[in-house]
Amino acid sequence: MKRNLAAPALLLAVALLASCATPSPEAAREAERIAALMPADAILLGEQHDAPSHQRMHREVIRLLAERGQLAAVAIEMAEQGSSTADLKRSAGEELVQAALRWNEAAWPWRAYGPAVMQAVRAGVPVMGANLPRGAMRGAMANAALDGQLPGPALKALQQAIRIGHCELLPESQIQPMTRIQIARDKAMAQTLVEARVPGKAVVLLAGAGHVDAVLGVPQHLPKDFEARSLALTGSDAPVKDHCEDLRRQMKKP
Repeated sequence: MKRNLAAPALLLAVALLASCATPSPEAAREAERIAALMPADAILLGEQHDAPSHQRMHREVIRLLAERGQLAAVAIEMAEQGSSTADLKRSAGEELVQAALRWNEAAWPWRAYGPAVMQAVRAGVPVMGANLPRGAMRGAMANAALDGQLPGPALKALQQAIRIGHCELLPESQIQPMTRIQIARDKAMAQTLVEARVPGKAVVLLAGAGHVDAVLGVPQHLPKDFEARSLALTGSDAPVKDHCEDLRRQMKKP
């Protein structure tokens, strides 16, 4: 098990205005604060997936780092490892970009993440899928070696986070397999960051907040000499939603 030398998670309050076309003064200031974390090999931005303000922040951070020549690549949870826009021109259309990333619209609405992806493409910066491929998930669920990838207390904390994240509706027999998948995903994202590292620049990872947790997530699987800044974006302009009720309905479906 590699010791985690990633920076502690920083909680940044994000209060963004509704406009998507022009960044608000608040968004610009927050992006400046994030850019000030350079130098770093990677900046890990943890989002709430249904928070439009977080996705606008993605775009603003990408824009700012690209303009400063400090952006090596953008790695995203929203596409599988092995997919990339590296071979596309800056002028590539959205359909080509989605095809290159093998985009799954049902899982990740393009309207939410497309603007940040296209911001990177237009800047000539590769966007890389970082998530565990779906075909590898069954193997991960059965891979007992993944249980030893986190210290005991961290593993128990991650298992509890899985329980709570699924509204304590999962059978206990599913907690261990689901935890293994989470660890395998974090390892895949960490591997993608390492492969994309460019001296003097940063890889930006866009992922759910749980994946960027410095104690439980991606930073635990990075090499000792890899300097990562892990940030969980907070604050949201998304309407309050009962995710547990949605999950209950889904689990009742045959």
